Amino acid sequence: MKITREAAVAGLFYPDAANELSDMVNMLLATNIGTTCHPKALIVPHAGYRYSGPIAASAYNTLKPFRDKIRKVILLGPSHYVAFNGLAYSDATSFQTPLGEIEQDRTNLALITDLSQVKHLEQAHLQEHSLEVQLPFLQSVLDHFTLTPLVVGNATADEVSEVIEHLWGGGETLIVISSDLSHYLSYSQAQLTDVATTHAIEQLDSDQIEAPQACGRIPIIGLLNSAKRHGLHVTTLDLRNSGDTAGDRERVVGYGAYALQ
Repeated sequence: MKITREAAVAGLFYPDAANELSDMVNMLLATNIGTTCHPKALIVPHAGYRYSGPIAASAYNTLKPFRDKIRKVILLGPSHYVAFNGLAYSDATSFQTPLGEIEQDRTNLALITDLSQVKHLEQAHLQEHSLEVQLPFLQSVLDHFTLTPLVVGNATADEVSEVIEHLWGGGETLIVISSDLSHYLSYSQAQLTDVATTHAIEQLDSDQIEAPQACGRIPIIGLLNSAKRHGLHVTTLDLRNSGDTAGDRERVVGYGAYALQ
C-alpha cells in the first residue's frame, strides 16, 4: 500500500508552488560554486530558505558532478516537535515536496530496524522540517535516488554512529546531517561560537561540541565518529548566520555547510 508523507512546511520554509520553488533553488545553486571532490557526507542547515538557503546550496552544489552516481541518501536530523528516545523512521513509502515524490528505501530500512534504538514513530516525521527542507535541494542536484530519512530524538552519538555504519554503503550512498549552529546569540557572539564549532568539526573533535552549539549536535557527533573510523576529512564550504542573510543582528542563528570526503 502506498503511503505518502506529504510536505508539511511548504509555503512556510520554502515556496509551495513547484515553479517558484524550482526557480528559487536553482538561483541559490547558481550563486554557489561546488568542489570536484565526491563527498561521502554533508552537514547542512535547515532554516527557511531565505535565511539558510545560500549556505545549504554551497553544500548541495558539490553533488552536481555526481548526480548520476549517488543513488541512496541517508538523511538524519534532530526532532523539533516530538520527544522520544532513539531514532525514528516513518512507514511512508514516499516523501513528497512540490517537486515530486522520493521513494523511501525499504531495503536500507530493513538493515536497521532490528537495532534497539531504531523505532517506528510516525508523529516524529509529520511536522519535522529538519528533514523536509533538504529534499528540494536533493531533488534538484541528483538524478533518481532513494531516501532513508531518520529523525533523531534522545539518542547517544554512539547509537547514531551505529546506524550510520549499518547504512554506510559505497560511493552510491550519501549521508546528510541536518543541523543549524548557535541559536539566538548576538551577531558577534554567534560568530565566535560558530567558528569554534567549525574548528571542532574540521578536527573531528566531538568533545568540543556542546549542546548549545548545534541543534543537531548528536547526529553531527555520530557522523564525526564514523568519519574517524573511515579516515574522512572535513572541508568547510560556508559559515554565516541569519544576520548575514535575511535577519537582524540582535539575535541570530548560525549556519554552516561542510563536506566530508
